[in-house]
Amino acid sequence: MTLITWALLLCGVGLNAAAQLLLKAATRSSGALVADGGQVSRTAVLHLLRAWPLWGGLACYAVSVVVWLGALSRVPVSIAYPMLSIGYVVNLFLAALLFGETLSLPKLAGVALICAGVIVLARVQHA
Repeated sequence: MTLITWALLLCGVGLNAAAQLLLKAATRSSGALVADGGQVSRTAVLHLLRAWPLWGGLACYAVSVVVWLGALSRVPVSIAYPMLSIGYVVNLFLAALLFGETLSLPKLAGVALICAGVIVLARVQHA
């Protein structure tokens, strides 16, 4: 893969990962949107709509779609799509750092498997 292809893939992954973290930050300030009984909390929704991380996350998603289209125009989807799993690796560690989420041995083992899979896919030669 060329440098521009890698840049598009990694930028798309980074924007997608940033979007997830921003959306999580927005929901942390709004509280639960859906109660255990399935009712939607109007108060939480209204609070969420006023949270800047929501809009930042949605903007990251919008830009990531454009970047991702650029990546898909250069790489087969069977190679590009699994690269999105790098975002899981990034978010696992950033969620632990930013939100205090737990890093367990099964999560770390899963991340190791994801990384191995991405390395294998990155080495695949395509016509």
